Amino acid sequence: MNLISPLRWVAIAEAASFLALLVATAIKYSADAPLGVTILGPIHGLLFVAYVALALMVWKPAGWTTATGIGVLVGAVLPFGGFVVDRKVLRQAEPAPA
Repeated sequence: MNLISPLRWVAIAEAASFLALLVATAIKYSADAPLGVTILGPIHGLLFVAYVALALMVWKPAGWTTATGIGVLVGAVLPFGGFVVDRKVLRQAEPAPA
């Protein structure tokens, strides 16, 4: 089963939710409006866990080196990381459509 495509979707969603959560956090502390963090926090957390789990499941079947695998995992904790991982690693690893 090819999990590269789901990992690409989750990587992009996780990166977008991370950026949205950063904005919501800034709003929470500057305007005393915690609602955004209350909503986005659990969504981002779920996407983060899904990203890490999928990355670990894909690592060996994709034939990633240790450096590539660790780079993909580090992408989960950096702003814009999921976008970079998708562009630099996952897009090339996805098999061509039949």
